[in-house]
Formats: sequence, C-alpha cells, structure tokens
Amino acid sequence: MEKLPTGRDKPWLAPLAGYSDLPFRLLCREYGAAVCETEMISAKGLVYAGRATRDLLATDVLDQPLVAQLFGAEPEFLRKAVDLLLKAGFIWFDLNMGCSVRKVMRQGAGAALLADHDKAIAAAMALLSAAGRGRVGVKLRLGVQGEQALTPALCELALRLEDMGAGWLTLHPRTARQGFGGQADWDALAGLSVRLSLPLLASGDLLKAEDGLRCLDYTGASGVMYARGAMRDPTIFSAHRALCRNMCPQQPDADILYAVILRHVALARAFSPDMRALRKMRSVIPLYARSLSGVRVLRDAVCRSATWRELEDVLAAFFLTGKS
Repeated sequence: MEKLPTGRDKPWLAPLAGYSDLPFRLLCREYGAAVCETEMISAKGLVYAGRATRDLLATDVLDQPLVAQLFGAEPEFLRKAVDLLLKAGFIWFDLNMGCSVRKVMRQGAGAALLADHDKAIAAAMALLSAAGRGRVGVKLRLGVQGEQALTPALCELALRLEDMGAGWLTLHPRTARQGFGGQADWDALAGLSVRLSLPLLASGDLLKAEDGLRCLDYTGASGVMYARGAMRDPTIFSAHRALCRNMCPQQPDADILYAVILRHVALARAFSPDMRALRKMRSVIPLYARSLSGVRVLRDAVCRSATWRELEDVLAAFFLTGKS
C-alpha cells in the first residue's frame, strides 16, 4: 500500500489554524516540505456544509501529498466527514487529539479525548473504518493535565492505535494545560519512539532547522513536523534538508525574506484573490520580518495597505530603499 514519505530528510508542515491554507502550503512545498496538513477542520462543520469549513479544504494538483486533519468527538460525524472527503479526492487523514484550545476541548474533542481513551479509540476507529488501515494518523499530547511525562496510559493508547491500523502518530510532548508554555519533553518522544513500529513524528520547540535535527538525534523519532518554526520562516524546510546533506543552509537575510514574502503574496493573489487573503498577509508579513530593523514601521505601513498594489509598494520601499 502507498505510504506517506517519512524520514530524517522529509520534514512535514503541521496543521496550523489560521496559517496553513493553500498558498502557505504551496510556499512551504517549494522550500522542501515533504507532506503538508490542512488547517484543523471540524467534522461536524464539514457534515453540515459550513462555508468556512469548505474554504479550508481548497487545494490544487501541486498540493500533494496532503493530509486532511479533522477534529471531533462523535464517531458518526467523523465517519461521515471522511466519506465526504474521500468523495472529494482526499485519501490521507489525521485525527486531532492534541488541540488545547478551550472551545475545542469543551466539545470533548482535541486533547480532551486523552481524558477518555475509550472515546479516543472510538473516534480513531471511525476514521479508520472509513479511510482504511494506514491512511489515518493521530496527533497526540502527553495528556490533559498533570505531570509532563510519558505515562503508561499514553503508551497503551499509542500501541492500541498502532494495532488498529494507524499509519503514523505525531506527539507534541506537552500537556494540554501547558499549551505552548514550558519546554517540550523530548525524553517523552524518545520513550514513545522505542515502543512503536509505525512512524512517530516529533513536534514541539522546533523553531529552527537545527532544532529539528537535534530532536531527531536525541529522540530517534521517524521525522519532524514544523509548526511555529514554519510560520516564522518557511525556508526552514530547505534548511532542514541542507543539514541532512551535511551542507550549511542559507541564513534568511533581508533579501531572502523579501523573496519569501513576494512569493507568498503571489501565491495568495493566485489562489485566494479576495480581501481575506490581503488581510491575512498583513498579519503574516511582520512575523516573517520580525528580526529586521524597522519592523514596527513596516507593520504599521502594511496594516494600512488597502490593496495588493499598496502592499507591494510598501514592501519595495522597506526592502529596496528602507523608506517605508
């Protein structure tokens, strides 16, 4: 059976709410992302045909391989959502058991599933029964609250998911209560990695490509999934692949960042031409340029841009003449 590419030199892009839309995924692929995931999608929202949910599923022939990440706690909605996605051409799926956002956990979804492993297994089985063995991954955290450590209960859940036919697992080694605070527990990744036969992807505190390689060396994980690191710098994927070849990656200076931003703008204009895309770019650009001198001036000018032409003029003034 066909498998998704995993391995030391095949970094993935995480499902990033508000960020990993089609233009951003295509940008990351151009810089070397081996696999991308959609933004987190509500199974119930998809079944009820919400417009916002449908928009998250926009894709393109160049956007492959693509994993659709779903969240939900009710097996019947998860199963129906997969059926709809299969009809739309999707073949790879991921079940979110890691989201710590309160409104998701209040539904019993995301990381809340880790508080009831029977419900977690039922949710995973719903996806697997619809999609088939090997075509579903599961995103995990260490638990809802309590000690930040790999517990026997989480190991048992992971092994049950493996036996059921999960194709891969991803572990963000923090509890839901921690959110993104504290430090990711790479010892937990190492402890789970040796217990599994299926691929385990590492997530958490991978802000630079060097972090990804250190994590792989320390944990023995099958691969890495970049989240915040990719949001800040999509060239993290090319840097990761360069390090895997024992090459020195290019540092993202102002010229490289300008090229990244222009390419992201071009993709946004091509695939998301309405004003929502422009508003999103106004928040993304300052994040890319956060380390540059004068970024506050750039942020103010970008936020005042009402058209794509105005935005491009602001960027040219900042990066080419320094007069934004």
